[in-house]
This record gives sequence, structure tokens and C-alpha cells, in this order.
Amino acid sequence: MNKLALVTGATSGIGKAFAERFAADGHDLIIVGRNKDRLDEFAATHPGVKVRTVAADLSTDLGVDTVAEICADEPLTTLVNNAGVAHYMPLSELPADKARELVHVKVVAPTLLTRAAVGGMQERAHGKIINVAGMIAFSGPADKSVKPCRAVYAGSLAHLVAMSQTLSAELEDTGVQVQVLCPGVVATEFHTRQGLDLSALPRMSAEDVVTASLRGLELGEVVCAPGVEDVSLLDAVFQADLAAFGGQSPDLASRYRSK
Repeated sequence: MNKLALVTGATSGIGKAFAERFAADGHDLIIVGRNKDRLDEFAATHPGVKVRTVAADLSTDLGVDTVAEICADEPLTTLVNNAGVAHYMPLSELPADKARELVHVKVVAPTLLTRAAVGGMQERAHGKIINVAGMIAFSGPADKSVKPCRAVYAGSLAHLVAMSQTLSAELEDTGVQVQVLCPGVVATEFHTRQGLDLSALPRMSAEDVVTASLRGLELGEVVCAPGVEDVSLLDAVFQADLAAFGGQSPDLASRYRSK
């Protein structure tokens, strides 16, 4: 089977590291990003594989629809939903256009691209979908001392975790794997674009994140956390989720009843 991977946000950081790894492994590539010059540069420096470049802005309906059509039409073996944007700031100060951009890139785009790709993967009984989130998805219970403020960003990553877990169960025994990739702080351009200087903070390389993701697929991990050594910590989170889900009742909980 010919290997064909589509990677969004492929011009830098984790997305570029995925594209580099796939090219080295002999995949044909469809790389998506906003920066056409960077896309063209990648294609020119990888003459050994077929590289299709798609300049698209996934913060727009047109950009999402353009890439979704490709996901539906092409026999993808791997889809990597990596494109990202953050806009760290208190919600009351977050401009509406930036909030819309964030939700479009990290919620709408991966949802609709996955929807477009998954049917063909099921028909072919083979495929991998990798949704790039982050450990911030698990930061919801933190108090306000944890900075920077990023309610919408954290919520969008949590969406990717829940969607990926639920979709993985839906696709059990179809030959299609789903993974949500949750790195911590990674040495990429991502934070500098937000005006944050994290150069003094220990950071994982994008290449190591990709290594973890691909090994995690081999291990059958749905949630891949490259920097978490004790996997039982993740298991405890998910078991607690299921315990709370299973602990519901049609009766009003006693703490809500009038005294």
C-alpha cells in the first residue's frame, strides 16, 4: 500500500518534524500551511518523495473546506491535525476575532478534516489520525495562580482529547487508529509568536514528540503524553472520568436538596 500522509501546520515545529519523518520513511505527502514560501521550500528540498503543497488558512471556512475536500478525495493513510494558534490572555480581553480563530483552528478544523478522512479510511480498513493537543488539556482544575490565562485554548485541547478517545472507541476493529498527542512545552516557534520567551525553560524537541507519537501508535496508545514517565497517572485520570460518568443517577444528589 502506498503511504500518503496529510499534515497541517507543516511549515514549522511539530508539523514540520512529522513531515520530515514521513518523508524519510517514504511517505508521499500533502503538506498544509499558511506560508506558501515555506511549503515550497520543503517540497524543493525533498525531491525523493512526492510532495503536494496546499496553502490554506484553517482559521477560515474556505481553508477548512479546501483541505476537507482533499481529505475526502485522497487515499490518506495518515492524517495529522497539527495546525495551532494560542492567543493566551484572559477571556474578557480576548478579541472576538482571535477567539474565533482559535476555535476554528483547534476545534472546527480537526473535527471536519477528521470527518472527511475517516470514511475512506474505514472503507480501506486502514488509517491513522493524529490530533495534536497538549498537556494543557489537563490543566482545567488548576487555580488562577497558574499562568498565563488561556481558558479557550485549554478548552480546545480538552475537546481534542475527548473527541479522540470517543472516536477511537467508535472505530474499534475497523483498522483505523486514533491518537491525541499531548506534549508539554516544545522547542518551536509556537510560543515566540505569542510574545513569550521560554528559552530558559527546559523544552522537548519536536523530533522527540514525533518519535513518541509514532511509538505510541505501535503501543496502541490513544492518549500519547511524550513527557509523562509514569503512565499510571494518565490511567488514573481516565478511570476517574469513567467513575464520575458511571456514578450519575436520575435522582438529585443529596448536596443539592434543600435542608
